[in-house]
Amino acid sequence: MNAELSILNLVLQASPVVQLVLALLILASLVSWTLILDRAQVLGRARRLAERFEDRFWSGDDLAALYKELSQDKRANQGLSAIFRAGFKDFVRLRKVEDNDLLTVLQGTERAMRVALSREMDRLEAHLPMLATIGSVSPYVGLFGTVWGIMQSFHTLGRMEQATLAAVAPGIAEALVATAIGLFAAIPAVVAYNRYASQVERLNNRYEEFVEEFMNLLQRQGRC
Repeated sequence: MNAELSILNLVLQASPVVQLVLALLILASLVSWTLILDRAQVLGRARRLAERFEDRFWSGDDLAALYKELSQDKRANQGLSAIFRAGFKDFVRLRKVEDNDLLTVLQGTERAMRVALSREMDRLEAHLPMLATIGSVSPYVGLFGTVWGIMQSFHTLGRMEQATLAAVAPGIAEALVATAIGLFAAIPAVVAYNRYASQVERLNNRYEEFVEEFMNLLQRQGRC
């Protein structure tokens, strides 16, 4: 590649506006990759904890013993464990109230689990809107840098007595770099957002199914 048209030289020789756009896009890309790695870790851990809890829950052990065990485990404050603990705690508390019938107990238990589920979903969905924003905005920011750079190139071209391709090629090339950087920032963010949104939806369905199954189990126990 011609040294004059190397990406580094194009960036260094770009106009201040284009350089600002490139700096913003590089920052957006760094933020995007930080969030991508963070969500990968959080969602991967959530899936593992869900599988581990379901194996433990459906093993047939006593629910009170399971609740006590999870209460002593600091790692059990997330996912299905947190939902189970919230529901079972309210179930036991409400059953101790003499005036409460089974329906009242179950309604209070479900509300507690729904609140815990909502908190878990908020935690899992954190930063996903930022990924979506980076993925949707970055191409337009890059396009703005490209349009500005091309405008500057044509403005320079208009002041020349003899216009040649060699005179305007570097300016147009540096402008197109902004579009390339914009796509570089946007594509991983969009792919990650779509993937993680799908994973969050599957986890939400898994949590919802557990709430329904646990409520049915408590209902059967309450009638005994």
